[in-house]
Amino acid sequence: MKVDERNELEPRLVSRHEEPDDPEARKRAKHWWIALVALIAVVVLFLSGLLPRVKARATLAKETQDLSVPTVAVVQPKRSAPSQELVLPANVQAFADAPIYARTNGYLRRWYVDIGSRVKAGQLLAEIDTPEVDQQLRQARADLRTSQANLNLSKITADRYADLLKTDSVSKQDADNAAGDFAAKGATVQSAQANVKRLEELQSFQKIYAPFDGVITARNTDVGALIDQGSGSGPRSELFHISQPDKLRVYVNVPQAYSQAAKPGMVADLVLSEFPGRPFHGKLARTANAIDPASRTLLVEIAVNNPTGTLFTGSYAEVHLKLPTAASNLILPVNTLLFRAEGLRVATVGDGQKVDLKPITLGHDFGSEVEVVAGLSGSENVIINPPDSIVSGQTVRIAQSAPAEGAK
Repeated sequence: MKVDERNELEPRLVSRHEEPDDPEARKRAKHWWIALVALIAVVVLFLSGLLPRVKARATLAKETQDLSVPTVAVVQPKRSAPSQELVLPANVQAFADAPIYARTNGYLRRWYVDIGSRVKAGQLLAEIDTPEVDQQLRQARADLRTSQANLNLSKITADRYADLLKTDSVSKQDADNAAGDFAAKGATVQSAQANVKRLEELQSFQKIYAPFDGVITARNTDVGALIDQGSGSGPRSELFHISQPDKLRVYVNVPQAYSQAAKPGMVADLVLSEFPGRPFHGKLARTANAIDPASRTLLVEIAVNNPTGTLFTGSYAEVHLKLPTAASNLILPVNTLLFRAEGLRVATVGDGQKVDLKPITLGHDFGSEVEVVAGLSGSENVIINPPDSIVSGQTVRIAQSAPAEGAK
């Protein structure tokens, strides 16, 4: 019985695990799987196209925001040395310089010196032939002799009338007339003597002498040239030009900002292009003690010894003055300056990366750099090459400086 029951149950178990295939069910399951795979593929394709766009949009927004904040390079002002060297253009002049004119009229008879000749004080330079003056002098001497003869005759007459007056042989009036004529003749003699003296001195100007030791720098005449008196009202022509180069005067215009530091006794170095690397030492001799209103500068004179005549008068030179300053000033590159209608400004970067336009006052201009005497404390970050459109309160980004060469 048990064996039969087991045999009856086996077909049932077989029927449950080995059901016959259902084509419709299998077909529907396959369709579901295809739809699911297609949906996943569509989702993947959608996400693969959307995510890069979202990422690109976010990147673009970030780049736009970054580009809206300009990146600037900054520099901090540096301190100048307490003893500042001031370089100024200068004009080299001789200690004594004079044109030499003729004091009489005539023709040049002879000249004895030429340009470049060294002469001593009182040395004969030229001679002038003055025939007209000579004739006038001879006439004046003849007039003097005539006046003296008349004076002698008048004296004899006056003395005779004075003796006759004692015996009442002549009237008082005649005696007075004789005495008055004698006095008048005496005045005429004095006038003639003065005229002779004047012409003699004028004749002495035939010879031209050097007024001081020096060098003849110009000769503007020659033998036979017509010489006009230098003191006349017409155009004057100098015969010679003499200068004393043993000691030089160097005139410099010091800007008003440094006028108080320029004191007599300061050491100054003279630099000329024809002597590279060879400074000539001088000393500040005197100042004008007044500011020129046209240039707002102080005229100073520097004395330079030139015993060998190495330096030529009239040369252009640069004077290096070491001016002591009470406090060192700030130095900035010229490409940090902003020229605005309201005045000179520099753009600084403060807290929060905000721009602040600060007014400044300049001192000396060194070419690539300028001196700032007021407006900055020295700790500011000053923008280099600021754009003209920059304004106060604008947000900026400070560029990172490049690492030094060889730095790790």
